[in-house]
Amino acid sequence: MSAAPAALPLSRGVLPRLAVSTPRTIGLLMAGLVALCLLWGAIGAWTADVHAAAATQVVRTREPLSLTARQMYQALSDADVTATTAFLTGPDESLAARQRYQHDISLAATRLSELQGAEATWAAGPAAASLATVAASLPVYHAYVAQAQSDYAFGFESTGSGFLTEASEVMHLTLLPAARRIYADTNARLTASSAAAAGLPTVVITLALSVVLGWVLYRAQRWLSRRTRRIVNYGLLGASVALGIVAVWLVVSFAVGRADLNRAEAHGSVPVEALAQAAITVQRARGDQMLNLISRSGTSSFLGDFNTARRQTGPGAGSLLARAAAGSTSSGAVRALAAADSEAHGWYQLGEHVFTLDSQNRYTQETNLVIGSGPGSSAAGFSRLQRDLSAAITADQANFAASANRGAGALTGLSAAFAIAALFMAAGCAWGLSRRLAEYR
Repeated sequence: MSAAPAALPLSRGVLPRLAVSTPRTIGLLMAGLVALCLLWGAIGAWTADVHAAAATQVVRTREPLSLTARQMYQALSDADVTATTAFLTGPDESLAARQRYQHDISLAATRLSELQGAEATWAAGPAAASLATVAASLPVYHAYVAQAQSDYAFGFESTGSGFLTEASEVMHLTLLPAARRIYADTNARLTASSAAAAGLPTVVITLALSVVLGWVLYRAQRWLSRRTRRIVNYGLLGASVALGIVAVWLVVSFAVGRADLNRAEAHGSVPVEALAQAAITVQRARGDQMLNLISRSGTSSFLGDFNTARRQTGPGAGSLLARAAAGSTSSGAVRALAAADSEAHGWYQLGEHVFTLDSQNRYTQETNLVIGSGPGSSAAGFSRLQRDLSAAITADQANFAASANRGAGALTGLSAAFAIAALFMAAGCAWGLSRRLAEYR
């Protein structure tokens, strides 16, 4: 009987405090959950935007710029080979050769203009300086070639040869190195954008926050069921379902997009880069043949450069053609690469014979073999090899575009989904907890 009076003050003190603290806790819980849902939505939408923007940049900006830079480089290199070939054939330059040279110069100028139009991409970096170098040197090169053609047409072979040599120096010492730097820069930017689109850190953070928010929602529902004797809070349940749906959407869309973007790089841009370098290297080797004919200096530097180009191009382990074959998966690229392997092997063997003729002072046979139009000539083999490389590049580029577009498409709508889900979840938490809160009023 003596313990009863002590129990009465306890019940009178504790129960009012519980009555006051529970609504306060529910109110704090509601504010915290609403804030957490909105924070989750903001971070998730930002994550989706970052990856979608990077994927879109790969498709719409980086890859087209890389293609433009490569086309400019190849047009410059082909113009040099074409002009030198025309010079060697004599004063009666063919209309086809002149048209090809003019087309190369026009294409190079057009691609230069397109690259300059994307000046926001370059800012004040090294590529901007290289663009300025190409813009300043291209007219100089063209003027030297025009003067060489004019002098040679009037029979001034020695002065024409001098102007052509000057043109070749501008091309090989200034224009091509600058164009190569521009291409390397655009290719590096393409790789960086692909890496950003397929990167993991921000996605992992968003998923970790999703797990934390899911755990908080679960704990809140357990606490409410014990405190208010309600088994289900439909507002919190709806928020939990929305969270799960968007989290799964993020995982699936990112996994699909990342796989497609990685496929675009591994089976698109990587073999294209190797094939482009192979085409450029073959053009350089062809230029070495031409310059050796013009100079007649007896130097072994042209042969050394030619053999270096041969090792770099392939076929053979570690060569550019081998790298391209390892990444190419489309049937068109595989067929073109098989043909390019065969053509490269035969063309470089023929080139070795050309330099042997030069060392034996058999200049007439050497000249006929280098600039002749027959199917067994170096010129014909060069054209076939370039055709096969271009076909492989086209097929791999189509493979890249298809995979990259799928990767960018997989991320479409994810940012909006996060925003809508966050608002729905915040509203669900506010509604579900406000109903419990109203029961104490």
